[in-house]
Amino acid sequence: MSAAADTFDRRVDAALADHNLKIAVERTAGTAEAKRAVAVAAFPDFEAARDRAAAIKDHVIANLRAYLERFEANATAAGAVVHWARTSEEACAIVVDLCRKAGAKSVARSKSMLGEEIGLPHALAEAGIARVETDLAEHIIQLADERPSHIIWPAMHKTREQVSALFKASHRVPHADETIAAMAESARRHLREGMLGADVGISGANFLIADTGAVCTVTNEGNAELSLVPPRMQIVTAGIEKIVPSMAHAVPLLRLLARSATGAALTQYTTFYTGPKRRGDADGPDEMHIVLVDNGRTRMRSDGLAEMLRCIRCGACMNHCVVFRQIGGHAYGGTYPGPMGAVLTPALDGLAVSRDLPNACTLNGKCQEVCPVRIPLPTLLRGWREKSWREGLEPASLRSGLAAWAWVARRPALYRAATAAAIRAMRLVGRTGWLSSLPFAGGWTRYRDMPRPAAESFMAQYKKDRRR
Repeated sequence: MSAAADTFDRRVDAALADHNLKIAVERTAGTAEAKRAVAVAAFPDFEAARDRAAAIKDHVIANLRAYLERFEANATAAGAVVHWARTSEEACAIVVDLCRKAGAKSVARSKSMLGEEIGLPHALAEAGIARVETDLAEHIIQLADERPSHIIWPAMHKTREQVSALFKASHRVPHADETIAAMAESARRHLREGMLGADVGISGANFLIADTGAVCTVTNEGNAELSLVPPRMQIVTAGIEKIVPSMAHAVPLLRLLARSATGAALTQYTTFYTGPKRRGDADGPDEMHIVLVDNGRTRMRSDGLAEMLRCIRCGACMNHCVVFRQIGGHAYGGTYPGPMGAVLTPALDGLAVSRDLPNACTLNGKCQEVCPVRIPLPTLLRGWREKSWREGLEPASLRSGLAAWAWVARRPALYRAATAAAIRAMRLVGRTGWLSSLPFAGGWTRYRDMPRPAAESFMAQYKKDRRR
């Protein structure tokens, strides 16, 4: 399908028609929602912890330059080389150039959404450098030649049955038993050689510690450690908003990250890297390079989106989003799906090509309710809607339809008569209790039935109750 034909509406239609997708998303997101609820209930003063986390991030964003310069000085003192990239193109060029200077034929990459954001997999492929995705879910989507559909579980859209078929088609020694453990062992055998034989290891960063120059990675599989320690060169790509002042500030965020993402108290592997291998070290890379990436983040801070830079990439907003749970991540079309993606994609790719995303939100507020750093996602989404309207990006059909609705709504008697007539008509065609189709509402009824409305509107019932 051409880029012009690959519209949000088409992607949503395809997602809603995909029965396997609904099963896969609900399996993972439903489990994550339940586990987070248990973890939060057992966390003392969770709301106070959220307040502190938001305050830490706001302080850093307000003083971003000072902390980045402190990080650069301390990372350099520890033996790392710090690079600065204003755009995704600059970031990819730096990484590819470093790989070429190292004579790298292959790289081992630990999961990084920033890498996806800047297009690093494509840049490496174009440079002829083989890439081994060491995260299990990233390995799955690499085999399927697809993009991540979730920031924590990139292969969330795949059922275990689909993963089994992929492994049997691609692994030299595939699993014999149809169990998750057997499939994981098959992936381990397949990936281990690539991890240990890579010339360069590439990762993202969950946090950058300003006062030590350390880089923190958080994984559940240990793949970051196997990706970054054995190779001769370690490359870290990180968004500039990942900076925190000190370890004392990183720990409160780490406690919220794991609980919000997977419902665990802490991930299996939380590792801090401070410079390359030193004299006397048993292992570690000879060189460590850190690429600090802006790619629109400075502009977001000045354009009223500074609160979005609080994000610690936990994925809780999408796990609880009623829209994401129906259409999955690929329907959003950008690097970041769900509510966070509906805010970030217009900032990264432009509102003109992504105005559908803020408009797809129901604004029920659940994403803000579960965000560990209290990002006001519904407010930011409304901001994009307002900007889209002001800039005339909404289609003429929508503008004329809303104008007609506003004309009727400004005339209460006419509005009440129209709604009463609509209710009577809907009850007439929905005698079985459900409506399978409605004029001008095909988007609602194409993949679901609507319940038959009550005999009276909400306002009519409200007035009747008040008179009692």
